[in-house]
Amino acid sequence: MTDAAPALSPADENRALIRIGAGAAIFAGAFLSGFVIAEPAPYEVYLAGLIGIWALFGLRLPAAIAPLIALLVLLNLGRLVSMLTMPDWGQAPLHLAVSTFLAITAMFFAAVIAADHRRLGNIMAGYMAAAVLTATLGIVGYFGLVPGTEVFTRYGRAMGAFQDPNVFAPFLALPATWCLYGVLTRPVAGALWRLVPLTIVSFAIFLSFSRAGWGLYVVCALLLTTFVLAASPSRRYRLRVFLMATGALAAVTLALLVAVQFDVVRDMLVERARLVQDYDGARLGRFARHAIGLLAATEQPLGTGVLQFGHIYGEDPHNIFLKTLTDYSWLGFAAYLTLVVWTLGAGLRIAFRDRPWQPYLVCALVVFFGHMLVGLVIDTDHWRHFFLLLGMIWGCIALEARHSAANPQTPARY
Repeated sequence: MTDAAPALSPADENRALIRIGAGAAIFAGAFLSGFVIAEPAPYEVYLAGLIGIWALFGLRLPAAIAPLIALLVLLNLGRLVSMLTMPDWGQAPLHLAVSTFLAITAMFFAAVIAADHRRLGNIMAGYMAAAVLTATLGIVGYFGLVPGTEVFTRYGRAMGAFQDPNVFAPFLALPATWCLYGVLTRPVAGALWRLVPLTIVSFAIFLSFSRAGWGLYVVCALLLTTFVLAASPSRRYRLRVFLMATGALAAVTLALLVAVQFDVVRDMLVERARLVQDYDGARLGRFARHAIGLLAATEQPLGTGVLQFGHIYGEDPHNIFLKTLTDYSWLGFAAYLTLVVWTLGAGLRIAFRDRPWQPYLVCALVVFFGHMLVGLVIDTDHWRHFFLLLGMIWGCIALEARHSAANPQTPARY
């Protein structure tokens, strides 16, 4: 007979319960990020309470995330500087408040991940559950399978439990990338069941008819596959990765081929597949506004005012870099650009190291880079999942810093 496991002391039991409760709370926060039908969304209300409670019981901000904190503070100071140029603030204070809160969520996620890398699993599980559910709502609503579910569509495009298809599709990029990572790296049995959520999420991205979402999906899939192949230890393993990638592509392609058999899908696909829409290339279309706004921004270091671009030029810039330059002053633009470069550089530096958090870091880093490309044609300013990505990457950066400090003589394994 084997000896029974030793009983836990009351203190150990309390710590275990606290860890389980903390994991469940983090899961719920990530889950609520997939439901933003109205603002303030349940995500904001829940996280405001969670962050407050966590702070009361000892939320610690590790030194490794100091650059994240400093740059987010500077970014919001840039917003404030731009506000001071406005005679009428209008909605600007509310916009600044939301921006500040979302910055705090990034710091929070980074801090709780740095304290325990297992919380990355809680975050991803909650995110995946939300993604599959909101994707299903978008698909059901698009085809009208259940009465009343048309509220999950807009302009003939799936948008799930979001306000805009162009936010819905990018939200699904991380779970799609995570499922693909599992397909490429897990044993066959573990890989096959991941094809189910991957197909659901991919189908929903397609039905969003978001060109930015499509492009983001393709970029993430290509970058992730390239990373896995580069990190593969042998030719045999690389062949397996190639075959699994081919299988995943075949499954997704089959689902899309079924979809285009419907006239409504085919007609929308033809319309949205054009690279340049009328509102892009018109005389005062999106690209023309980009050029005009950029020229104006070079002459206004304090910015044109928060949310003023649309009032001046008739429509928002739909370019996050131009928006930070015009709406948040040169200070805000410099802070945002530095944050992007620093995040990508620091994340990529440790991405190939064999750590328990490596899969989460790689997927978050790939999707974050994709969002930078998407930001050239769309405004990602208040996307909740963007700040969650920031928190995940900087949490992993902090984990690596602590690991290196605890093991100074151990060379990094790649």
